[in-house]
Amino acid sequence: MSLTDLVTPLKRQTLSANVYDQLRDLVMSGQMMPGEQISLRSAAEALGVSVMPVREAMQRLVAEQALELTPSRTLRVPRMTAAQFKEITTIRTNLEGLATELAASASGAVALRDITRWHDEFAAEMNAASPDGSKLVTFNKEFHFAVYAAADMPVLLQMIEALWLRIGPILNYDLRAGSRRVGDKVAMSHHAALLAALKRRDGAKARAALQGDIESAAEFILSTGVLVSDGTLPPQNAAPAAKKARAAAGAAR
Repeated sequence: MSLTDLVTPLKRQTLSANVYDQLRDLVMSGQMMPGEQISLRSAAEALGVSVMPVREAMQRLVAEQALELTPSRTLRVPRMTAAQFKEITTIRTNLEGLATELAASASGAVALRDITRWHDEFAAEMNAASPDGSKLVTFNKEFHFAVYAAADMPVLLQMIEALWLRIGPILNYDLRAGSRRVGDKVAMSHHAALLAALKRRDGAKARAALQGDIESAAEFILSTGVLVSDGTLPPQNAAPAAKKARAAAGAAR
């Protein structure tokens, strides 16, 4: 699917913030693949804006390590080693588990309606004859973040968002690829258990369902061999984020 199909043209008065928000959301939701190259001009054309706000957004995403600048001065989605993936998965299990457990006691009727709506959207697409991978990853992200937002802890939510920026491109590999986990509706069963626990205000069960969802997806991703072997990432991944952000300013237009 091209970038043109994934973004929405923007109004001038909100250019800078909206360019960043749309590109950031694409990375977080897993709509962009590890190693995928990004053209500033193509992104600008898809968004219906000039190159300048796209370049500014890209610089921010490089500083956040959501994107990287290669030696050939092209921007791309970073690849990830198995060790990095395991570390982030461990952190996610704890932070997102905490947010989910807190959401069980903090979520009100409106929050539960939102969570239920995204669960229903995800389940309907999962039950389709030919599930759309792009829709699945979008509904999955919206479901998870509706849960985390219900905890009403903004700093915790920001920390979780930062982790998804790093892991988003690989996070939903199984949903995009139409793996066995999609056919077996593994994620849907975890989501259903999580939602049921939230409705009962059972924080421990909600946390367990969330952790089961994260761990089962991680186990599958590690088994596929799609991650980079530890120690084989190119040198630019070790460069300081600030240096990469400055270099991004001169990236291909």
